[in-house]
Amino acid sequence: MIIISYDIEDDKLRNHFNKMLTKNGAVRLQYSVYEVNNTNRIIENLKIKIENFYSRKFGGGDSVVIFEVGENKIVKYGNAIHRDTDVIFL
Repeated sequence: MIIISYDIEDDKLRNHFNKMLTKNGAVRLQYSVYEVNNTNRIIENLKIKIENFYSRKFGGGDSVVIFEVGENKIVKYGNAIHRDTDVIFL
């Protein structure tokens, strides 16, 4: 399972991102936080879409953070990669 949190300024890109997450089995937990509890293949495909398509379109204030639950691994894209403070999640 992964948790995806995002902050995307552009309305059109944000709406496209929301639809893509939903089509890939994501369930909205909060306005910009989704849970994806699916097969490893679908989760990996989702990460590839974010990295290869969306991260290239991000502006300076955009970010996507992926929390890999159970693996203690966090993947950050966009502006989030510049924040080097430790993040603790339970």
